[in-house]
Amino acid sequence: MKLVLMSVLSLALLAGAQPPGPPGGQDPGTGCPAAGGCGSPCGAVVPCASCLATLDSTAACAAITGFGVADVPNDAGGSVELVWDLGSEGAPPDSLEVLRAWADSTLSVAFVPAASGSFVDEGLRDGVEYGYTLVSWFGGTSVGSTASVTGIPSAQWFNTGRLGMFVILVLLAAVILTYIEKARRGHKLYVREIAGLSAVDDAVGRATEMGRPVLYIPGIMDMDDIQTIASMVILGRVASKVAEYGANLLVPNTRSVVMSVAQEVVKEAYLAAGRPDAFRRENINYLTDDQFGYAAGVDGIMVRQRPAAIFLLGTFYAESLILAETGKSVGAIQIAGTAMVSQLPFFIAACDYTLIGEELFAASAYLSREPKLLGSLKGQDAAKLVIMLLIILGVAASTLGSVWQPAAGVADFLRFLTRVE
Repeated sequence: MKLVLMSVLSLALLAGAQPPGPPGGQDPGTGCPAAGGCGSPCGAVVPCASCLATLDSTAACAAITGFGVADVPNDAGGSVELVWDLGSEGAPPDSLEVLRAWADSTLSVAFVPAASGSFVDEGLRDGVEYGYTLVSWFGGTSVGSTASVTGIPSAQWFNTGRLGMFVILVLLAAVILTYIEKARRGHKLYVREIAGLSAVDDAVGRATEMGRPVLYIPGIMDMDDIQTIASMVILGRVASKVAEYGANLLVPNTRSVVMSVAQEVVKEAYLAAGRPDAFRRENINYLTDDQFGYAAGVDGIMVRQRPAAIFLLGTFYAESLILAETGKSVGAIQIAGTAMVSQLPFFIAACDYTLIGEELFAASAYLSREPKLLGSLKGQDAAKLVIMLLIILGVAASTLGSVWQPAAGVADFLRFLTRVE
């Protein structure tokens, strides 16, 4: 009996308890203001579903104006840009839904902030017309949409944002072509002496006099490396001298493709020298792809054959000092060259001559004296000089631009030339 009475009393207390009302005197059933309805869906008060049905939301929310779609300029195609403005009256929507219409179907592309003002839709097909609509959302509810606007993506042939770089490219090409034409007409183009390349004849002659072989090491990278290609050019010159003097040439390789190229380069050099019978294909061989296995194999050749001249030209890494020290220990004259900055100190310390950086790439023009190569080399040097002068001029103009207006104009022009978008 007591248990029944306690249950009845508890139910009575629960029935009499009322939850606290919403702040500001809002209607507890709908969440709307008690006096005056629910107000704007874009305001601080979120309306109920029944009030939304009778509310003209477009009058309360900030309107989407100036909505348009255009192809993205200076691109490779496949994208359009949507732009819009927000009206000055009313609060902005929480987000905008981008709807894309194409081929009787509509796809929701993305939800973007209303204040962003733009959106780029990518992954489209060029030449196809797409329709776009913006739907305003607030509080998880759609409160209006714009009229449909169409746009067609397309690719551009010329990127106007890189016009300045195009001008620079044309000027540099004109300088290079001018020097090439001068070389063709017989003008003597000065190229400073590169000691390491000038010593090639002496090194090969020394090996011939001592009756010992010449060892040529083309680096450890494959033929897709630009330094290996440059090394093959120098190998052709060295092989010509070896064939002319009657010495023996050894070329161990760490890549099979490099071995095949080296065999053909050396063979061609012997044929050009009129000594095809002296060519020994087995002297241009393959050792291993392993970096330090190759270094060990070459060191063994140095110790056994004791070459009088060693050429280390190409791409080298940690094995550079191992090779250079072993070559020094056998008393060979060593000519090294690489564009690997981290290995240059080792070659400079252990070798007699070292080609530093671009000297390795200039070797083909230096050795052959071919007009096209010499003109190209001189043109590139002139272009580098022009670029350095432009850098100095730009720094000076930017520094003086704050106090002298003509300098500011020069700085703006140089920024235009070097701008890449």
